[in-house]
Amino acid sequence: MSLYSALTTSVAGMAAQSKSMQNISGNIANTSTVGYKRVDTAFVDLVSNFTSNKSAQSSGSVMTNSRQTNTVSGPIGSSDTSTHMSISGDGYFVVYEKIGETDGTPIFDGTPMYTRRGDFTLDEDGYFVNEAGHYLAVIELDDATGNPVSSVPQPATFEEGFMAAEATTTVKYTGNLPAVPSTTDTAGSMITPGTGYTVDPTSAGAGVVQAQDETQFLSQTISGGAITTYIANGENASLQLRWGKISDTPDTWNLYYKSDSTATGTATKWTNVGQNYTFDSTGAMTAPTTNVTVSGMTVDGINLGNIVLDHGGNGITAFATQTGVANMNLSQDGAAAGELTNISIDSSGHVVANYSNGKSSNLAEIILASFDGDNYLARESGGAFRATEDSGEAILGATGSIRGSSLESANVDIADEFSKMIVSQQAYTANTRVLSTARDMLSEVMQVIR
Repeated sequence: MSLYSALTTSVAGMAAQSKSMQNISGNIANTSTVGYKRVDTAFVDLVSNFTSNKSAQSSGSVMTNSRQTNTVSGPIGSSDTSTHMSISGDGYFVVYEKIGETDGTPIFDGTPMYTRRGDFTLDEDGYFVNEAGHYLAVIELDDATGNPVSSVPQPATFEEGFMAAEATTTVKYTGNLPAVPSTTDTAGSMITPGTGYTVDPTSAGAGVVQAQDETQFLSQTISGGAITTYIANGENASLQLRWGKISDTPDTWNLYYKSDSTATGTATKWTNVGQNYTFDSTGAMTAPTTNVTVSGMTVDGINLGNIVLDHGGNGITAFATQTGVANMNLSQDGAAAGELTNISIDSSGHVVANYSNGKSSNLAEIILASFDGDNYLARESGGAFRATEDSGEAILGATGSIRGSSLESANVDIADEFSKMIVSQQAYTANTRVLSTARDMLSEVMQVIR
């Protein structure tokens, strides 16, 4: 019976190598498939008969199992498409399959699938769809609070949008003032309170500079920068600032803003914000100790309301410089109205709407799923997987991170696949030789009988 066993074993060996070649060919064919997970082949030996007599034991036959590599990441490369995304680490995108349509609205299969294929783009209806036709599920965020509106990821639409104007309420203002300002006034580098001005510009809370005194004022002060501010209807005003040093002991400065650029004669052109800024001998600011609120700020007829100057604690210093000019950083929280320019994915996995006014807002959050038994997921066409009893249910909130404008390539190494292919080819050929040899030996036995 051993010759007959050799025949069946060699056939089993050929079948096993055929299965290996099937997996190898599939891996090579999908080398360029986004997010593809290669399938390896595991060979398992079979014992034809069990005996405790080790001298009677034989090598038996062979069978194969496909071994999944779902937990092995492929290389991640950059993409020019802002909605493409990849996963670094553990996790899968949650996707749904479209099974129909009602009145132009897609109908989705009730059971989610999972994929690493992240080549998503927005279709004509505003859904994220990858090249395999699977719809990305997300958790939408509330426009006002930014909080999730549900706990279950579902396909969502992201259509053309518009951002209303936002009024400026806070100007973040930090930087350094020179210990000795470089002014054009040859008489000195400070504003002498009440001297040479029709109105004392250094009177905290009431100090103003009339238009007729502007030339003298500009010669005794240094620029504090400028920034565009907004009101709720989208109108904007250029907020121009200047610093004037009024004392050396202690080191004291006043801040002014141009309230009316068209003022003439005795009309007010520059207004004191109403706060003395003092610094100690090390250049650290000692006052104010909190943010400064300018009440009823009006610039060129545009009422900005109460504006907070946020100095970030001690965000303004008075260190000596060679130039004698102020080096200030300004930003503000308002914006003009804006149209949607594009949608992108940030590093936190948010779907971000970017507008023409330079602002952005988070529309949704992409939640990743993980499994206790990743390699027991059921494979579907298009690089998707379904949960099985062996894989366990999906666990939302995987530890992997999402990278926008990037794609994960197949985890296939061509050189390795060709090496395995050569081994399989040689093993298949060897099994055919076993088959032909066993056949010849059986023929010899038949000749003896004759």
